[in-house]
Amino acid sequence: MKKILRLLSDKLLKEKIAYAHCDIPCGIYDPNNAQLAAHTVIRMTKLLSEIKQEDDLKSDHSIARMTFVKEEHSNILEEELDTLRNDYFKEEHFKQYPNLSELFIKTLKSAAGARQNIDMEAAEETLESVLQIAEIFFKTKGVEPIRVKSVYPTELEIVTYK
Repeated sequence: MKKILRLLSDKLLKEKIAYAHCDIPCGIYDPNNAQLAAHTVIRMTKLLSEIKQEDDLKSDHSIARMTFVKEEHSNILEEELDTLRNDYFKEEHFKQYPNLSELFIKTLKSAAGARQNIDMEAAEETLESVLQIAEIFFKTKGVEPIRVKSVYPTELEIVTYK
């Protein structure tokens, strides 16, 4: 009988692990990680599109590694956007910037397209949307957002502030 109860409790009352940016909340938020992840997705997309199938084993290995990195950074991007949307941005921000909610939806859709395919257009659209979210973020912090050319191999922009 004890074994049956133990088995039932293990199945029915199983502990679930919760993951969160911060449970306090800490008040420390930044769109930088989302920007870095978007740049990485662009870089991996570019490298994947340039692979030549001359050495099958070598190219298969490269494709697997680059796809893994693209997938990993797509996850980071989604997690960072979810944290900003759910933990940082408040109702007053969504009222002040009425396009913000739609911008998050658009960004996540293009990120899914960039993740699922070797699609440079979707990857660049994702970055542009992330940059727009970063600009809104910095405005809500009371600082002036500025776009600057990144030092990354993508040679595209990032958003910082003055």
